[in-house]
Amino acid sequence: MKIFNTLSRRKEEFVPLEPGKVKMYVCGPTVYNFIHIGNARPMIMFDTVRRYFEYKGYEVNFVSNFTDVDDKIIKKAIEEGVDADTISKRYIAECKKDMEGMNVKPATKHPLATEEISGMLEMIQTLIDKGHAYVAADGTVYFRVKSFKEYGKLSHKNLDDLQSGFREIKVTGEEGKEDPNDFVLWKPKKEGEPYWESPWCQGRPGWHIECSVMSKRYLGDQIDIHAGGEDLIFPHHENEIAQSEAANEKPFAAYWMHNGFLNIDNKKMSKSLGNFFTVREISEKYDLQVLRFFMLSAHYRSPLNFSADLMEASKNGLERILTAAERLRELAGKTAGETLLESEKEQEAALKALVEKFEAAMEDDFNTADAVSALFEIIKLANTTASEASSKAYVSLLLDEIQKLCDVLGIITERKEEILDEEIEKMIAERQQARKSKNFALADEIRGKLLDMGIVLEDTREGVKWKRV
Repeated sequence: MKIFNTLSRRKEEFVPLEPGKVKMYVCGPTVYNFIHIGNARPMIMFDTVRRYFEYKGYEVNFVSNFTDVDDKIIKKAIEEGVDADTISKRYIAECKKDMEGMNVKPATKHPLATEEISGMLEMIQTLIDKGHAYVAADGTVYFRVKSFKEYGKLSHKNLDDLQSGFREIKVTGEEGKEDPNDFVLWKPKKEGEPYWESPWCQGRPGWHIECSVMSKRYLGDQIDIHAGGEDLIFPHHENEIAQSEAANEKPFAAYWMHNGFLNIDNKKMSKSLGNFFTVREISEKYDLQVLRFFMLSAHYRSPLNFSADLMEASKNGLERILTAAERLRELAGKTAGETLLESEKEQEAALKALVEKFEAAMEDDFNTADAVSALFEIIKLANTTASEASSKAYVSLLLDEIQKLCDVLGIITERKEEILDEEIEKMIAERQQARKSKNFALADEIRGKLLDMGIVLEDTREGVKWKRV
């Protein structure tokens, strides 16, 4: 298995720190509002990476945080006249709903920044004691960037050319820096903001320190994979490396993975451009499985363009998979024979080759685009070779492989049970009554009205079936 490592800028063979186990940390969202589709991309992609490791038999310890203390959260709380804890708890719950809709598995641990303050204080003190951090006159604690000789090794930036890169709003005491590139580990409280006691001042942590502390607590000093969006490479992940390696005196993460940006109609997503979408807004138009399938359509490191046309294409592609799986389930109930027919042996070999093609794509830096292509070849094989004349063994083999590979991609192959509103239920019942009364003109008229409403009816031996289009 090869992974493109941002640190070395090349694909490297994956060798875990401990055989059979993967320790993986993925930076989670700051919870001040509904997550947007840019947040969704790393959630979906690195969930898929985790799923593939598990498919291959690895035990994965997967940690992803929620930043629940931040300037944006505080600003939102002030706007609503509530405390910051109310905002963060609300949007953590909403984020988990969206994650469930996208079939993103819960992390082994979802730590909260506010519950890890003691660990942050401990690491900051360690950095001060080792000469990597210092306290300004107002109690602000800064990391001394020049004390860490390898600073810039992830972003491949030259320290002499860097500007101060930390994300948070500049704090009182900025003039207390020894060097413009030094970044905040702890900052003094402001009026009306949440704060914690510390040896230096009443205040709260800087943004970067939380992930170093959470990773250390739940995964150890050294981890296999650290991942997130490419916008986090600098300064966030660069600063994490500096803090962690300066404090622990060990290499932090063996592999750094970063997903590419998500654009909207070939433009950068921005509220000012009016092309900013939350996952919740997308869910009002599409099943979130469609959004997940769309995210898998490109290699995770490539930029990805979001558009209505591409979402429709993803919806149609997902429908092909669901229809094939549904057909195989129906065939499994109609076929017999627990062993393959002689004529099916060649088809079994073709299936095995396509599964290997899927795995080869995933093992080449998790190329989900090529993996999906291999999956569609399996769907085509199933559609063209499985029939009521097939053995149950062959039909079950096809279905089992499709379900296993879809599970790697986080695609649920069973259609969700939908509840029709009373008006539609009433119309279907009226159409059935019209057919019984041989009033076929009325039955066709109702069918046409339902089609206009996006409901397609299918008359089968088992009764009327329907689906949305």
